Amino acid sequence: GKSKYQHNLTGEDNGDAHLKRTVMGREVIVAITKGKLDFGPWEQIFYGEFDGQRKKRILIKIIGE
Repeated sequence: GKSKYQHNLTGEDNGDAHLKRTVMGREVIVAITKGKLDFGPWEQIFYGEFDGQRKKRILIKIIGE
């Protein structure tokens, strides 16, 4: 049958991964206080992998003092 996502017609079948990433976002900003992650009582970092076991790159930027 015909694919639901036009992206899949390029030969890759990961169109749904792009849509999930759009909903979930791709970055997080967290405070660091006295050298430790400063989460609120209900906060945590969640990583969702939607596109298989491809190589990934992590970028950490530190802004401030």
